[in-house]
Amino acid sequence: MEQQYVLEATSVNKKYILPNSELTVLDDVSFRIEKGTTVSIIGPSGSGKTTLLGLCAGLDVPTSGALALMGFRLNNMNEDDRAFLRNQSVGFVFQNFQLLPTLTALENVMVPLELRGEKNVKQKAKELLERVGLKERLHHYPTQLSGGEQQRVAMARAFMNTPTILFADEPTGNLDEENATHITSLLFQMNKEEKTTLVLVTHNLELANQTQRILKMKGGRLTEDVTSHSKTL
Repeated sequence: MEQQYVLEATSVNKKYILPNSELTVLDDVSFRIEKGTTVSIIGPSGSGKTTLLGLCAGLDVPTSGALALMGFRLNNMNEDDRAFLRNQSVGFVFQNFQLLPTLTALENVMVPLELRGEKNVKQKAKELLERVGLKERLHHYPTQLSGGEQQRVAMARAFMNTPTILFADEPTGNLDEENATHITSLLFQMNKEEKTTLVLVTHNLELANQTQRILKMKGGRLTEDVTSHSKTL
């Protein structure tokens, strides 16, 4: 039977031990996300949004509670196994782009499949860059690209491994309004075409309202889980 829930969090807690105290960043967070849906996580700074996203992607592990990504219990996996799972099935788009500065746009997009040892990946990378409107920028380095262009490269890279789930952390946070609108449109369009599950962290309520579901965080807790009025429903 196909996995119904692509992501499941059960009573997730994340605490950090400080010299004279204990800092609770996430407190008893639980939710399930169905395959193919779009979900945003919103809340004020310090509410635990980015920490939660990192745990869901297996970049870190919770202090207690359970996380399952595509049916795999992340708690039971070591760092190498989690990295393998991410490379096979997860895409990322970050606020600060995280492109490799010594690689061209084309080479940056090729990285995910090259890490899997696949050959002849250049054509797919070219096609993805063309889809995001960068056909003429294949051989430019990140420093030769605008912020909006860099984020489009990052988006092409995120879809390179045909991810089951895409995590986006403030993808428009470093962009002006015009570029932010363009990136948002591209993100939802490509996500719909690829039938990818989207989990989006944002401060932007207008952006959040374009997803089918909104998880509201405050003080490390999940305070609301609401269905959006999005037209994508």
